[in-house]
Amino acid sequence: MKDTRHRALIAGAAAVSAVLAIVIGVRLSGYGVPLALLLACCLSCTATFNSLLFRVIDARSTTTHRCTRPGCDFSVSLTHTDSAENRHWQEIAAHHPHRTH
Repeated sequence: MKDTRHRALIAGAAAVSAVLAIVIGVRLSGYGVPLALLLACCLSCTATFNSLLFRVIDARSTTTHRCTRPGCDFSVSLTHTDSAENRHWQEIAAHHPHRTH
């Protein structure tokens, strides 16, 4: 199910970035921008938009477990894990040996 949603999101992102590139290209072409510069600008906008989208996807699929002890900075970040592994790391974060200074 998640894989299907990710594929749909990526396909939607590709469509949005293509439309964005076309709109920018059309607007810039009215100012007499050379074709090579116009193409470079559109590709740059597309790459930036896709990069931002993939960062958002990664952030949404990442779970972070932190130690609950005040002042402790121990944390574990997990990406694409099942519930058993997620629970395992949650327990490790809660019961790890605390550093003492």
